[in-house]
Amino acid sequence: MLFSYQAVDKTETPREGTVDAVNIESAIGTVEGRGYTLISISPVDSGSSIFDFEITWFQHVSNKEVVIFSRQIATLFEAQVSALRIFRLLAAESENPSLQKVLIGISDDLQGGSPISKALAKYPDVFSSFYVSMVRSGEESGTLEKTFAYLADYLDRMYEVISKARNALIYPAFVIAIFFGVMMLMLTLVIPSISQILLDSGQEIPIYTKIVIAISDFVSGYFAYIVLSLIGIVVFYTQFSRTPSGKRLIDELKLSIPVFSVLYQKLFLTRICDNLSTMLGSGISMVQALEITRDVVDNEIYKEIIENTLIDIKAGRSFADSISEYPEIPGVLSQMSRVGEESGKLGDILATLAVFYRREVNNAVDTLIGLIEPAMIVLLGLGVGVLLASVLMPIYNITGGI
Repeated sequence: MLFSYQAVDKTETPREGTVDAVNIESAIGTVEGRGYTLISISPVDSGSSIFDFEITWFQHVSNKEVVIFSRQIATLFEAQVSALRIFRLLAAESENPSLQKVLIGISDDLQGGSPISKALAKYPDVFSSFYVSMVRSGEESGTLEKTFAYLADYLDRMYEVISKARNALIYPAFVIAIFFGVMMLMLTLVIPSISQILLDSGQEIPIYTKIVIAISDFVSGYFAYIVLSLIGIVVFYTQFSRTPSGKRLIDELKLSIPVFSVLYQKLFLTRICDNLSTMLGSGISMVQALEITRDVVDNEIYKEIIENTLIDIKAGRSFADSISEYPEIPGVLSQMSRVGEESGKLGDILATLAVFYRREVNNAVDTLIGLIEPAMIVLLGLGVGVLLASVLMPIYNITGGI
């Protein structure tokens, strides 16, 4: 594989060229073996096919990769490895082309004298404002290795909580999809064949059987329109959810749907408490911590609460008094925050609350799965049973009459 590089020699004379190597790590070793100080290196485009382009197009940097990346940086900083060398090593080791490109870009910026936080801020899709602010705080305090360790722990906790909540919602969605798939197959393939037997018999058909046959005829006759309508609904929902009014409405529904609302509320409270405690523990002011948390909370209702709380704190009001006005904030959070402010240990109190709400999220997910599993099985069996009974019972009556 061919790599193009830019470097400088021992006399600071610019050098550039290409090297042929198995991977980027080998290419870096080859360039540095020539006595050059590497500035940048990247694979040479060899006219890749459209299929390669499509694969790269859909690649992105996952939260899990950022967690691993942060843990590696913390370890390398503790080993007294320079920042520039760290990012070059991680770029060489990365198997994700998108992450590799980001790390090479950061390395180039560091080579040019840019601070790490400023280099990270150029990639908001990978590093959130919370992440960049934490790194900036670590640079100012000279504790970057601890900062990246904190970030890795925080992102690991959030990844675990969000993954568990997402998995809890995937299961019922999968079962519902299977349910509707089975119902559609029954209505379009099975019911029409059986209903023809009933119609040919000339016997009186019960009203519930007529309803099922009518539904089957409708689904069979307008199947294409139904599919197009479902696609249209999905497209409309996707576009509507991106509008301010649509996002707010969806966020309100998340906090009002029975059973699910408890899960979402505790999930957002976990994120708020964990964000604030992590930043306050790193020496970031409450005002700046709230500004960053407002941007990463990912719920319009809680975002407005944090915005109003921020305004109150700037006006001289306490954090606990401000959040106590909102029904979406549990009383225990405001009461313990008041204790934390009075004792000067608000960050520690919020960290304790984050652990508490994280545990509550896990319990809520387990409870939700425990309720959904039997309900979905009963619903699936009942739906198929009603369809079959509505057409098989009249056939049984006909054969019994014969």
